[in-house]
Amino acid sequence: MTETTLEAYDIQKLLAALPHRYPFMLVDRIVNVKGDESCVGIKNVTMNEPHFQGHFPERPVMPGVLIIEGMAQTAGAMCILAAKSAKPDLVYFMTIDKAKFRKPVTPGDRLEYHMQRTNQRRNMFWFSGRAMVDGQLVCEAEISAMLAPSA
Repeated sequence: MTETTLEAYDIQKLLAALPHRYPFMLVDRIVNVKGDESCVGIKNVTMNEPHFQGHFPERPVMPGVLIIEGMAQTAGAMCILAAKSAKPDLVYFMTIDKAKFRKPVTPGDRLEYHMQRTNQRRNMFWFSGRAMVDGQLVCEAEISAMLAPSA
């Protein structure tokens, strides 16, 4: 039996892999990385984020679409970094299926994106994702992405 070594990617590694920048970088760190098979992305949700100015000022709730985007960024970064190519490819978000939102995410939460690759064909990847806060499921979805050569 082969032992698997789990990796972690800090924010500097993520910024090198993904084109996203503040305020649209929605993952701070990735841990428990098993190649391009699975990983856990971490987002520390703070009141300082711009979407809370309007969603909603009296009771801030992280928009569900941003939770899904964080899941996609986590999966995309995992694919790019697992490829270990000198020049990262671009990753394009392709589909969202079976998205369900279970509980609100609010400032102070530590959001975890648990991503599992379910299929791959050439440059296309499919994932099953679960977003968790304190061990509680807050969102789940199936997503797909495509890697394309950067210019």
